[in-house]
Amino acid sequence: MNILFTCGGTAGHVNPAVALARIFQEKHSGCRVLFVGADGGMENKLVPKEGYQIRTVTITNFHRSFAPAEIVHNLGTLVNLGRSKKQAKAILDEFRPDLVVGTGGYASFPVVNEAAHRGIPTAVHESNAVPGLTTKALSKVVDRVMVGFEESREHYENPEKVVVTGTPVRGDFFKYTRQEAREKLGFSDGRPLLLSYWGSLGAEVMNQKMLDFIAKECYEGAPWRHIHGAGRDFPWMQEELLRRGLKLGDNGIEVREYVYDMPLVMAAADLVLCRAGASTISELTAIARPAVLVPSPNVTANHQEKNARVLSDQGAAVLLREADCVENTLYDEAALLLRERERREKMAAALKAMAVPDAGEKIYETLREIMK
Repeated sequence: MNILFTCGGTAGHVNPAVALARIFQEKHSGCRVLFVGADGGMENKLVPKEGYQIRTVTITNFHRSFAPAEIVHNLGTLVNLGRSKKQAKAILDEFRPDLVVGTGGYASFPVVNEAAHRGIPTAVHESNAVPGLTTKALSKVVDRVMVGFEESREHYENPEKVVVTGTPVRGDFFKYTRQEAREKLGFSDGRPLLLSYWGSLGAEVMNQKMLDFIAKECYEGAPWRHIHGAGRDFPWMQEELLRRGLKLGDNGIEVREYVYDMPLVMAAADLVLCRAGASTISELTAIARPAVLVPSPNVTANHQEKNARVLSDQGAAVLLREADCVENTLYDEAALLLRERERREKMAAALKAMAVPDAGEKIYETLREIMK
């Protein structure tokens, strides 16, 4: 059995594909897997780290502007579409897949589109609440469209093709109960834990705001524990905290470069402050962790705010726009939630109601069905 996954652009597109690849290989001895991404995309680093081979196509996006530079860019994208189509044909001829699955990113289009026209079983999985241009276009030619939320179904022209499967989450996220995670982290007091991070690379605007947030925590006697992942902003954040005379660690407030043990820390957390990317939303939903979501305003089609709104409309999270995070707004919202255990419990219940248990298995069964 040969399975081809095509994805890229963000970890939120790569992670579900990797999870599915592992399921297929666990269930089918000798199953061969190939990934296809875009030239220069982060998938070229992420996928090999997971032990899989990746090929690439030359593909770029369209910019929604009529400025001269953008018109030139879009003309280049049209040229690349022709180039990527030839590359996709060559990859399919060589690998001869029994199934082709796209999980998002521009690289998905030429590969999945060509496979569908050849009659190869095809599917796309969309982690975001609202489909991007690539998923929307491919939904017209694939055999199945798999989505993370029931609310997503209305965005597709052929609802009979749409299956609500949820989004696969790494098994490590289900390894610990809250109490087990706290014990493993060495937390012996009863203070709740706040976890904050703004994406794998951090976000300078929000990390600037976290300096005042952390300072206020310190001035108020560290009423809760706090682990913050600063990403690439860690060096200057550390310097600025020292300049302000804020010594962390002993008071239960930590600033890390990366939260490498994210499944453990998230399991221990009582509240999470974060962006609203597809992977993050899936993880929060899967283990029912209440959150204040501050969507990135710098993403295509404002899809993070749309993701966050799906949760906030169900009472499963608080949506706070970055532009509204002024003065102590974010701090006050976090402090209120950390004091109100009953409210957090209601948010967790709403998250559990939205979750799709065993999403990976459901996607696997959906894909096996179209392969028959």
